[in-house]
Amino acid sequence: MILEKVWQWLTDGVNWSGPNGIPMRLQEHVIYSLLTVLIAAAIAIPLGTWIAHTGKGKWLVTAANAARAVPSLGLLFVAAMFAGPRLSGDLAYTAPSIVVLVILAIPPIVAGAYAGVSEVDPAARDAAKGMGMTGGQVFTRVELPNALPLIFSGLRSATLQVIATATIAAAVSLGGLGRYLIDGLAQSKYEVMVGGSLLVALLALAVDLLFALIQRTVVSPGLTGRSGRRSARSQRKALEATGSAR
Repeated sequence: MILEKVWQWLTDGVNWSGPNGIPMRLQEHVIYSLLTVLIAAAIAIPLGTWIAHTGKGKWLVTAANAARAVPSLGLLFVAAMFAGPRLSGDLAYTAPSIVVLVILAIPPIVAGAYAGVSEVDPAARDAAKGMGMTGGQVFTRVELPNALPLIFSGLRSATLQVIATATIAAAVSLGGLGRYLIDGLAQSKYEVMVGGSLLVALLALAVDLLFALIQRTVVSPGLTGRSGRRSARSQRKALEATGSAR
């Protein structure tokens, strides 16, 4: 019964138009999430890779991991109560929420960037230094390319967390798809809540798939194991062809 109502809500043309329609809410959710991840990545990737490259400030990685335990909803309300009266217009709601989302997105990105550079084979670093590379060249030509899989892992984890937490941020009037959960709960329209949750889940899956495609394009096949699997398939086909010829 509830599934039938959810389907009716999702397919009702009224819900796909106007300022509160699904396309507009989806656009808000994507913009907030994208802005948050871009700001967090601009801070966390340089920080994590610098800590791993220099070995300085490792306590920052520990502190960032500890920050994951901070309750998202509580932090959102505290930020809204502190910054809201000091700002005006839509900025009073969006700015505190974006700041909190950035704070929550930084830990997984820092952890991924730090682990990616830290786990680079020391022999590769030594070989690069033996070829006469400077510290900066070792970082950009050896450490950073080899760290990309774990950097992407941190970005994907942070993005999924941001998309989910941005839904909660609708409680402080951020907007986005979370409005369907808040409004549906207030009006006891559970089909709206389930429909909104379904849209958030589909958005998360689509974004994660996009990241996977970008990672597949950017990261060397040798670092993801694809070249090994490709080589094994080629060898198996060659053996099968040889067997057929005999």
